[in-house]
Formats: sequence, C-alpha cells, structure tokens
Amino acid sequence: MIDTIIFDAEGVVIDTEPIWDLGQRIFLRRRGIEYEREKIKHLLTGRSLSEGALVMQKEYGFPGDPADLGRERLEIVKDLFLHEVKFIEGFEDFFHGVRSTYKTCIATAMDLELFRLVDRHLGLSELFHGEIFTLADVGHQSKPNPDLFLYAARRLHSSPEKCVVIEDSPYGIEAARRAGMKCIGLATTYDPDKLAGADLIVARYPEIDLASF
Repeated sequence: MIDTIIFDAEGVVIDTEPIWDLGQRIFLRRRGIEYEREKIKHLLTGRSLSEGALVMQKEYGFPGDPADLGRERLEIVKDLFLHEVKFIEGFEDFFHGVRSTYKTCIATAMDLELFRLVDRHLGLSELFHGEIFTLADVGHQSKPNPDLFLYAARRLHSSPEKCVVIEDSPYGIEAARRAGMKCIGLATTYDPDKLAGADLIVARYPEIDLASF
C-alpha cells in the first residue's frame, strides 16, 4: 500500500521545459551550434547546470570551464523562470485530491537559485509545507543516483516500498527504480516510449490511478 508521493519538480509540478529548450537553444547558438532536442534533451534532465554544460561539451566539443558555463546557463534562464513559469496542467487538482491521504514532497535536481524564483512566484514551499529536497541535501548526487529519493523517504519517515515517484525523465525513473520505489512516468517532456522503465505511464494527471499500486 502506497502512503507517500514524491514529486519531481520540473515537468511534473512546474512547466519549465519550454523555458529550458529556449535557454539551451540560446546557449548553444552563442557557440554556433544548433540545439538538437531529440539528441541531447534526455541527457540533460535531472542534472545540475554545470553537469548539463559538461554533457553538451562532450557532445559538441566547445571549450570552457563547466562551472562557468553552468553560471552562463543560469543567467540565460533566470528572467524566464521568474516571469514565465506555471504549474503543469492538472497538477493542482491532483495534488489537492491526494494531500490529505498521502505524505507528499518535492525531490528535485533543480538549481536552488532558480527554484527560489519559482517558489516566490508559485508558493511551492507553502504548498508542500516545506517538504522540498534538493541535490544539496545529498552531496549533489544527481539522478539516476537514487540518493535524493531515499533521502526524501527518510525525511518523511516512509519506507521506499511505500513510495511512488512521479517523474517525467528517464534518469528520474531509473533513480526511482534504484531506490526500490514505484514510479509513474508523466509524458510531459518525453514521448511515452522513453519512459518505459516506469510502472505506469500517463499523458495527463487525470489518468493516474493510485489504487493500482
């Protein structure tokens, strides 16, 4: 019986993927490179800004310190995050339907500075009663490492087998699997075939049936 729902943030609670696509397009265009979404997108989600920059360096061969490149990526998207971000369609209704029955939290690889901008705009800390966990809590061990989800379970006093993670990315789904948790793949960012490791794959929140777990 599931008693805990762990939400990823981007693509699950907040609709940031169009912002990231635009940011990555700008970042690569500065280097004379076209952003190839199908080639690179799945390698970037669930990673820090610096890690994502390193991934792009390996794919495209441009120079620069990954930390500096990560800061450049941050500056590109900051204003967009403050003014353009919104909730994923269907999240609010789903959340208000489960919050009294299940323990809930956010476990995200999102950059903390960007998260604070979103939090200020959408009030996520209040919505989740402060139960928000980031890579900073686990020594910046990114997904598919399971540490973030396991940490979230410990903080909520939940056992992994009683947790279900809602994720939109292959790395996040793999992290949930490694943590020994059930996983719902929400096809907001990727086609369903890229979420094949999830226990349940849905296109929209109304399709989620928690009774099946």
